[in-house]
Amino acid sequence: MTLVCWGVVVVVWVVGAALGARKSRARRQAGFGSGALWRIGSVIAAVLVFRLARNELDRVTDHAAWIQVVGLVVLIASTAFTIWARVALGRFWSASPNALRAGHELKTDGPYSITRHPIYTGLFGMVLGSVLLNGLGSSLAFLLIAAIVVATRIPIEEHIMDKTFPDEYARYRQRVPQFVPGLKLLRRLH
Repeated sequence: MTLVCWGVVVVVWVVGAALGARKSRARRQAGFGSGALWRIGSVIAAVLVFRLARNELDRVTDHAAWIQVVGLVVLIASTAFTIWARVALGRFWSASPNALRAGHELKTDGPYSITRHPIYTGLFGMVLGSVLLNGLGSSLAFLLIAAIVVATRIPIEEHIMDKTFPDEYARYRQRVPQFVPGLKLLRRLH
């Protein structure tokens, strides 16, 4: 099931990127790096940690049925959420977090009313679901890599959106959580 979910997302991305590339050009925003070196370095570090700690991680790997069921539910729900977010963003999607399409509009509806970065939320949920489904211990390195990628890309996009849509994005930021849906509701309850 893991390969099916990731395969569907890859197909949606490739088709969407191909259609988007034909329709519009992206313009890069100056003055704020893409964080590529951080991502490359963090992937290398995670792979090294995984290689060095593999035997230890294999000892804590748990394939309990209840963990796998939770993982499957998280994986499927996150896959649907990721695809919904990608389709909702449509032609405004860009592979680079510091590039905006011509005529870019701030999306605040659909999945963007649940979290400001629903694609990252969905992809991270897919990684989490895959980790739970395929053995909690041995695949924890993938969760670490995903967390580092998300942590480097979100600030870049936040900066670009703040700069491009200063007033509208400030209001949007107050209404909608950055990454974890429902987090503001939990804070209000406490």
